[in-house]
Amino acid sequence: MNFDPKNFSNSPYVKRVEKPWGYELHWVPEDKPYMGKLLHINAEARLSLQYHDQKTESWFIVKGQGKVIWDNDKGELVETELKPGVGYTSQIGQRHRLCGITDCDIIEVSTPEMGTTWRLEDDYKRPDETPQQRKKERGET
Repeated sequence: MNFDPKNFSNSPYVKRVEKPWGYELHWVPEDKPYMGKLLHINAEARLSLQYHDQKTESWFIVKGQGKVIWDNDKGELVETELKPGVGYTSQIGQRHRLCGITDCDIIEVSTPEMGTTWRLEDDYKRPDETPQQRKKERGET
């Protein structure tokens, strides 16, 4: 195989996105077929109760204590404290909400940022996250 080195890059990348519950550090450029983030969730803060129509996410806690409230296989919301050293995955259409028990850092990997994030409950009164709303919240418009 021949690879064109003009497409190679050794440049580091990070984009900080402020959130009302903490912040995100995106460490994968937006044009890739996947996303990687570090979510910093403040103690006792929580993300919206949400589901995605096109996105799958996996989480791995690296610092502090956090939990996820999410649908089990009966469609009931259950609470799971995130344990160090193991990963957790939400599926398309599965309701979920990450929460900080203490200040915590969670690595999130996912399919690309696409589709709509349906916010069923949100402590910060934010609307559903459509592609247009996502750009607005990230200061890209």
